[in-house]
Amino acid sequence: MTFSRFFSSSADDGRGEDAEMQAPRDGTAVLPVGVNASLTLAAESLIVQGVARTTRSIPYFNILWADISDNHLNIKYANPKSKNDVGVATICYTIERTQLSKAETWISSLLDLSYGEAQRNKRIKVLVNPFGGKGSASKTFYKEVEPIFEAARCEIDTQVTEYSGHAVDIAEKIDVDAWDVIAACSGDGVIFEIFNGLGKKENAGEALAKLAVAHVPCGSGNAMSRNLNGTAGPSMAALCIIKGLRTPLDLVSITHGEQRTLSFLSQAFGIIADTDLGTENLRWMGAARFTFGFLVRLLGSNVYPCDVALKVEIDDKNRIKEHYNAIVQNKSNVEPRGEIPESGGLPPLKYGLATDPIPEDWMRISHDKLGNFYSGNMAFMAQDANFFPASLPNDGFLDVIMIRGDISRITALQMLGALDNGELFDMPDVHALKISGFRITPRSQDDGYISIDGEKIPYEPFQAEVHKGLGTVISRSGFKFETGKGS
Repeated sequence: MTFSRFFSSSADDGRGEDAEMQAPRDGTAVLPVGVNASLTLAAESLIVQGVARTTRSIPYFNILWADISDNHLNIKYANPKSKNDVGVATICYTIERTQLSKAETWISSLLDLSYGEAQRNKRIKVLVNPFGGKGSASKTFYKEVEPIFEAARCEIDTQVTEYSGHAVDIAEKIDVDAWDVIAACSGDGVIFEIFNGLGKKENAGEALAKLAVAHVPCGSGNAMSRNLNGTAGPSMAALCIIKGLRTPLDLVSITHGEQRTLSFLSQAFGIIADTDLGTENLRWMGAARFTFGFLVRLLGSNVYPCDVALKVEIDDKNRIKEHYNAIVQNKSNVEPRGEIPESGGLPPLKYGLATDPIPEDWMRISHDKLGNFYSGNMAFMAQDANFFPASLPNDGFLDVIMIRGDISRITALQMLGALDNGELFDMPDVHALKISGFRITPRSQDDGYISIDGEKIPYEPFQAEVHKGLGTVISRSGFKFETGKGS
């Protein structure tokens, strides 16, 4: 039986049931407007009935704002243009003076239904990478994203990054009390910089808990938006940020030598790292370069001798599925965060540095023919690459897959196909675990690739340690990733 059949079947977006309970049951649900027209608060959407009995439905999720000005009721909403693209549209009706009080009450109910537990009027600091999206990120933001933020009455301040690492400097100096969200209009690289900039603050623990990180996808790698928003469309992501919920996110300390880096997405050694970092000369291929690079190395039976040590938490695929379903069905974790220091920097390292002795309770594996070691704290590593279907934002674990490098070419091709259809997890040659820490020691002295969130670190022993709920993000559900399974 495949992993996808173990997913829970909840079909709402985290607010549908609440909306049905809160919808007014009396006459206040219907507001007469204009001439022979009405607006009705239904269970999951606003029903607009115009003249000639024309009717349309607008999901509450798409409602951006509503108010009354000069006896006119104005409702701004996100109008779908395609699956991943929305634009701002407006409904405007005249309100009779005798109906103004009722209309104000009706608007209050509409906004309650439309936002649920989501924060209204978010204060958003936006960082735009002008080189993102082949140089189109700035244009995309001002044309597609900013109008949606403004229509939802968000307070926004936009800053264009000027050099590599600029987002680190901005995040390190930002006033975390002045903003609710820091959003990157970029690829995943600026997200990496933001988390590490916040991690440099003297009050890093407090900063990472207070300031939610969000992603407007405008780069070649848009994994964070795919996981949290369920889309790679910038305008749809903007809507998801407006309606999204604050969500604790596990972050990972990566140590090599005396250096410490925060990781939010993935850690790779072997084929994936080679594919991610060793195909820069193929950027002209776009996203296809990852598939091409992965296929070449997989079919080439590349091996990466190393020593692996793991702090294993769950070592059985069925128990991993049970763990995932238990949290998703409850729509929350029992303990929302780990222990976050209210002052001071990052939490201390429980397992020390990569240069320290390996803890005695860790599993040790001497791997002569490792093909791929890949760990992640999100599900999707690319738009259609769900490597870690059991990943959860805040369970305190990394999800790991290990694959030997000497598998047959037929098996290699089957794995590539299984990745596309979400069945890789269940393949017998894929070793899957949930862990809370690991160390990898490459045996080769040659310069190779180790990828942390798509960034290269020195080819030397490195160690990872999970910090439960250290970071904060904006997600559509508030408790899981948008995997397309059980969403």
